[in-house]
Amino acid sequence: MYGLPQAGILAYNCLITHLALSGCTPVQHTPGLFRHATRPVTFSLVVDDFAIKYVDRINAEHLLATLRSLYNITTDWTASMYCGITLKWDYVARTVDLSMPGYIEKALETYLAERPTRPQHAPHAWTAPSYGSKVQFTPPADNSEPLDAGGLTRNQQIIGTLLFYGRAIDSTLLVALGTLSAAQSKGTAATAQAITLLLNYCATHPDATIRFIASEMHLHIHSEASYLSEIRARSPAGAYFFLSDKPKKLPPEPHNTPPPLNGAIHVHSSIMRSILSSATEAETGALFHNAKDAAPFRITLLKLGHPQGPTPIQTDNACTSGIINDTVKQRRSKAMDMRFYWIKDRVDQDQYVVHWRKGSDKLADYLTKHRSPSHHRLIRSRYLLVLYGHRFWPAIAIIILWPRKKVENANEQLPLWSSSEPSKIPAPARPCVP
Repeated sequence: MYGLPQAGILAYNCLITHLALSGCTPVQHTPGLFRHATRPVTFSLVVDDFAIKYVDRINAEHLLATLRSLYNITTDWTASMYCGITLKWDYVARTVDLSMPGYIEKALETYLAERPTRPQHAPHAWTAPSYGSKVQFTPPADNSEPLDAGGLTRNQQIIGTLLFYGRAIDSTLLVALGTLSAAQSKGTAATAQAITLLLNYCATHPDATIRFIASEMHLHIHSEASYLSEIRARSPAGAYFFLSDKPKKLPPEPHNTPPPLNGAIHVHSSIMRSILSSATEAETGALFHNAKDAAPFRITLLKLGHPQGPTPIQTDNACTSGIINDTVKQRRSKAMDMRFYWIKDRVDQDQYVVHWRKGSDKLADYLTKHRSPSHHRLIRSRYLLVLYGHRFWPAIAIIILWPRKKVENANEQLPLWSSSEPSKIPAPARPCVP
């Protein structure tokens, strides 16, 4: 019934009951992920969109037949879009490019009245360091005019719109969005100006793309913190999560060849609420938050058929690595024990391996600091696919199939693959993440 508050849960329970008759059940601890009891079929469900990982087409057809017995569905064997994200496949090179064409353009039409006349290559303002100064002062307090209710609402709408895009595709927006989110409830004219600068950056770089390539599906994390670099003595935490080859040696040594870098399956960029007393405590806090983020990813990968050994977490703070690995003795702070020693217990349980490597090799550093425009231009190609002369960064290949929406005519022809196009049929060459 339209407008019934319980309609969502009733429809979900109906679907769960119907899928159970064919052997498909929800995966424990991973909402939205389902698996067949005997067939090699796993799929994710977001509202009414299905992304299906399968081996042999007959198994995928079995699930489709189950859905057709209750719903009118459409299918797209090319898997060109899922959850608003466009996927472009290359089954020869075993890559997939993720993008959201037109999303930023539509947002700019709504929120940016005048386009920038000069390119904006940084998503936020940047304060140049005073080299040679004995003391680095914090920026002056923001005493600009407060925004009215309409201005605050507009800021919140823009932040929400860009946050979805930043989490899904363009992670270069997240540092600026974190700073703006911390000030959105008490926005001022300076906040509005910072949002305009961010929109100008989006206008300069409107269509970001992430490239993924096949790997051995082992989770790796680069963790980072920036001590006291945000207002009110706060410290940002950041992490870059990617899937790559299994580590050949644990714990990794600083001189070992790092695993092939990959597109990010998750990016953590936030401002820690705690007031931290040292850079070591900030780095330990970042490890805590990032390891907690990693726990559900480890479970999901296991349910998808990719067993995980200890997850390597790279940090560039030797003292933090020593504390977690019990190679450094300290007079323990009760605050550090209370807040952050969860990660130490997980390391003792062989769920994670924390190791040190120099900061220049770490991708999470970019996700915690405000940088100059020249640095953004230099580093952007590490996180996104830039189509002019740069090194492409590896990632993951996936195979999906889904009904995008219900159709009114149940007899409508569905866009399936024909035998005349065998070269285009997606081959389930290796398992994948939906």
